[in-house]
Amino acid sequence: MRNQFQWREGNKVDLLVDGEAFFPVMLDEIKKSRHSLLLEFYFVTSGVIADKFIVELISAAQRGVMVKLIVDGFGSYRFSSADRSRLEKVGAQIVTYNPLHLSKLTRNFARDHRKLLVVDQRIAFIGGTGLSDVYWLSEEQGCPWHEIMARVEGPAVTDLVNMYNQLWQRCTAQVLSPGGTLEYRGDSRVRVRTVQGLYQQDIKGSFLNRVNSAQDKVWLMTAYFLPSFSMRYALRRAAKRGVDVRLIIAGPYTDQPWVFHASKRYYSRLLKAGVKIYEYQPRFLHAKMSVVDDWGTMGSCNLDHWNLRWNLEANIELEDSDFVRQMTQVFYDDLHHCQEVIPAVWSCRPWHRRLKEAIWAWISHLVLKIR
Repeated sequence: MRNQFQWREGNKVDLLVDGEAFFPVMLDEIKKSRHSLLLEFYFVTSGVIADKFIVELISAAQRGVMVKLIVDGFGSYRFSSADRSRLEKVGAQIVTYNPLHLSKLTRNFARDHRKLLVVDQRIAFIGGTGLSDVYWLSEEQGCPWHEIMARVEGPAVTDLVNMYNQLWQRCTAQVLSPGGTLEYRGDSRVRVRTVQGLYQQDIKGSFLNRVNSAQDKVWLMTAYFLPSFSMRYALRRAAKRGVDVRLIIAGPYTDQPWVFHASKRYYSRLLKAGVKIYEYQPRFLHAKMSVVDDWGTMGSCNLDHWNLRWNLEANIELEDSDFVRQMTQVFYDDLHHCQEVIPAVWSCRPWHRRLKEAIWAWISHLVLKIR
């Protein structure tokens, strides 16, 4: 399927790093809303941060703002019925994407992994966060999760509205008003990209095209490193022709330890080709973004086998803008908190680590064969 969204000129995009930066801004925009609030989040759990959003959404609904929320059937299983009722009592509409049911078998794997907030069809937030305390408050070691969100103003918001509306119509058969024409707000050139499982994988295709033509650098940051063969091949080829290829991957703090171990099976060939691999140490790296020369992409997609096979994902791409420079700076900053995987040390790792990696790699291979 051909990508439905084109490049949009005249956008203003700001990068917000970690929950203490993006949550207050998101809540403030909700507080100022006058017409509509469209929310779509995979991971929603009742707690401090969810309550902050619920309070502002209730206030918005009570002053006449249309409030619509799409949550994933698996990612929101800790979003309490009491919290849902609080919203529904004031007229907010909540849709659950693909509720879990035994009769669905493997269709239960299909998830809405997107993270989006659109305020008055004018301002949008897109990235990797959920409405959960793990991004905000936690006393556990390695928390809160390291995450990024983008605040977008300008013509690209129209496409994010229409993307949301398509899913809302698919889930409810209700047609929402389309996004209107928005004025230029800045100098960023932005394009919305999506993944719809195996049906449509524009995010992956666009990334591969950029890597294959890269001249200077390919920097990738991801929470789960289970890349397809085509991605691994493109990264190795880029490194061999002299491109600076760096991967920042989640380290010991992760919500999926099996992925941490299974991903190691890809290290040797990448390191041999000249790819530099860094594991983020202080907490769970949940951010997903890439910079290739003067182009960047960020959003919800980890570019791993599972995301690309089963999920709905949404990213924004940018070309030669201040936002790409902001992304590059985040990479530089995060490298100071990483441990580099040194080829000579890696090749001498103990047998029990190799065994654990092999076992989890085998299990992940079996899981990815599920139809």
